[in-house]
Formats: sequence, structure tokens, C-alpha cells
Amino acid sequence: MTRRTFLKVPGLSVPAVAAAPNDTINLGLIGCGARGRGVHIPGFLKHPGVRFTAVCDVNSKYMAQARALAGGERVAAYSDYRKMLESKDVDAVVIASNQQWHAIQTIDACRAGKDVYLEKPLGNSIGEGPYVLEAWRKYGRIVQAGTQQRSQEHYKKAVELIRAGKLGEISEVRVWDYENYWPGPGRPADTAPPPELDWNQYVGPSAYREYNPNMYYNYGYDWFRVAGAGHQVAWGVHHFDIVLWAMGVEWPRTAFATGGNYGYETNHDYPNTFHAVMEFGPGPVAKRGFTLDYTMRTAGRRETRSHSKCFVGSTASMVLDRAGYSIVREPPKGSRVSTAAALVGVEETVAAQDDHLYHFEVFLNNLRQRKQPAANPETIHYASAVGHLMNVSWEAGRSVKWDGKQNRVIGDAAAQELVTRVYRKPWKLGG
Repeated sequence: MTRRTFLKVPGLSVPAVAAAPNDTINLGLIGCGARGRGVHIPGFLKHPGVRFTAVCDVNSKYMAQARALAGGERVAAYSDYRKMLESKDVDAVVIASNQQWHAIQTIDACRAGKDVYLEKPLGNSIGEGPYVLEAWRKYGRIVQAGTQQRSQEHYKKAVELIRAGKLGEISEVRVWDYENYWPGPGRPADTAPPPELDWNQYVGPSAYREYNPNMYYNYGYDWFRVAGAGHQVAWGVHHFDIVLWAMGVEWPRTAFATGGNYGYETNHDYPNTFHAVMEFGPGPVAKRGFTLDYTMRTAGRRETRSHSKCFVGSTASMVLDRAGYSIVREPPKGSRVSTAAALVGVEETVAAQDDHLYHFEVFLNNLRQRKQPAANPETIHYASAVGHLMNVSWEAGRSVKWDGKQNRVIGDAAAQELVTRVYRKPWKLGG
């Protein structure tokens, strides 16, 4: 089902109950970590007609800090998000918890009649996506994904140019995420969690593991199966969302990934050095198909544009990221270009004109207009699935063939077992 088809599905009602024009929108924050406290609360509160009426976290210290930032004692505080969802004082929830919670909290919020701003990615496995789509369809809530690049004007312009053939025939898209975390966090021993943290509740539907400081602090949650799936999902989802949008496709047909903890010694579950190649079938831009080449490392960021993508075309190439985009003309056939002259053919450079957090305002406008967003559960399902599929290949140790329509690995039962993570009781996916 395509995005356009889905949004025309009969019965996809959008109840006008959360916020009428000129009404105050009451938000509840689920997840009071660094992004919740430092980005979501100030980012939403700077807009008129918005207030936080509730905050929720399994860390009592973070929750108290978020409550103070959100409005103090008038803001309700919950350690269990399900109790927050029962509140009539909450119109919409901002889900900023770790990704093992994203799917189930979105489903529960839709069932409770709440609209949702969902931080990326969609969940901790590909198999969660269809359950979220079903709930979105069934309950007709406004659900906007936190793939905020969708709302930046220069990304929209870049996509228009790519779709219009500005780069010619595109055969390859390169995507990269580079950081320098060297010498890394080491291998600390498991220990008791801090007293303010309910570790069992934090782990939630994931397979239980004893607390380790690397799992919880300094964005360590991205690198452990308990709460993450590596940069190829956490950061990659932003890039892949734009690639799928620009190229007019929804899923790859093959994936191969390799990597390891080559940059530094660590106890992380996922590699700090990673490389994947995806093959896509024909689409409206690449008539014969194209490859997506993804690289990630966290021990050295040589490139000045550390989180970017490059669309390689027959007449020009485009480097695109949050700072803007640059188009470089392809040199004439048979000519050679030295490294020093590599950018001589720059045809157009466009800098970003807006803050990527304009996405928050887009969400509020969608609530008031009862309008389904461009960044919706379907787009983030497909974008999240690209990174998760890389991990399926990496964990299986071989290339996999993918049927995106059926959400299945083709002809590889063992790899298919990696598509959906089994929820730990009593948590249940769907229903």
C-alpha cells in the first residue's frame, strides 16, 4: 500500500477532538531524558496555545526536572505512561522514550484517543511497524513522526530537483554517519541501577538484561539491543526517509551489511564501524534501480559534513544534509578531475533557511487542522525498516532478500526470525 493510497483509505477518520482552532493544546511528555527535557519541552512551549499538563518517566530525578521545566506543580507526574493516557487533561502525547517503547506506546495512545508526536525510529524491530499502522488506521489519530527533515524547505526543494531529473539518471546514493567517540566508553561491569531508576520498567518489552552504565548514559542506549539498534537506525532513519522520498520507492530488495567494534574496545552490542549496501528496484527516478551505500563509524569523523547523503547522477551529484545542499556538475565524458579541482563544477549551493525543529510547529498546525502529516507512521515504518534490515543481514552474517509488501525475508527462515523481536511478558504487541 502506497502512502497516497493509505491516506485515501475509506474509514480513516480523523476525529476533531484534540484541539480546535484557538484552543490550547494540552501535551503529555513520555520520556524525560536529555531530548525530552532539553528539546521537546522548550521547543513546544515557545509556541502560543500550548502547555504541558503531564510528564512521565521511569527515572524519578529526570521526571522531577522535566516537571519543573514544563510548569511546576500544576503539571501531573506519572511513572507509568498508561496512567497518563487515562487523563482527560492530555490531548496529545510526545513520545520521547527509548525506541523499545515507541511502538507499544503509540498503539496505546491511539487506542486512548490521543494524538501523537513520535520520536524516531518507529520501534526496535521491523515487525512492530504493521501493528502501529493498524492502530493508526483503526483509531484515526494524528500521528507525526519525528523525522524533522521532512519539514525543512531545502529538503523539499532538493527532493523536487531530484524528482525533476536535475541530476540525470541516479544509480547510487551514498549515506554516512560519522562521529568521534574515541577512546570509547570501555567495558564497565554490570552493577545496580541508580536508586531513582526503575530498571525493570525501563527495559519493558525488551529481553531483560542486568543494568550496565553504558546502556543508560551518554547515548549508550543506541548501542544495546535493550533500547537501540545502532546509528544505522537511530541516525540512519533520517537519511533513509529522505532517500525513499526523493527516489519514490518504499523498500529495498536486497541488503548486505558487515561491521564490528574496530574503533575502540567496548561492550556495545552493535558495531562502532559499519558498512551496508542495499539494492533497490526500478522507480520513478532510477528507472533501472539503484544502490544505497551506507557507512558509519564513531572513531574518527574525517568528513566535515558528518551526517549526510549524496545522490550520484549521470549529469550531476547532490550532497544534502541539514546545513543545505550542493550540486556538482559531472565533468565531460573522458575528462579527469584532480582532487584540488573537485568542486570547480559547483552549480548551485543552497543553505538551510529554517530550523529543523520547525517540525514541532508543523505538528501543532496539523492538530489544529486535523490534518495527517507528511511524516507519518507509514513513512517512518519504511525508513526505520531500512536500518533494521541492515541489522538483520549483519546478525545473520549474509545477504538477505526482502519482500517489503509482505514484510518478510525471502527464503531465509533464520533471518526472518530477526525481523520481529519477541516482547517480554506481560507486554504484548498489538491487541
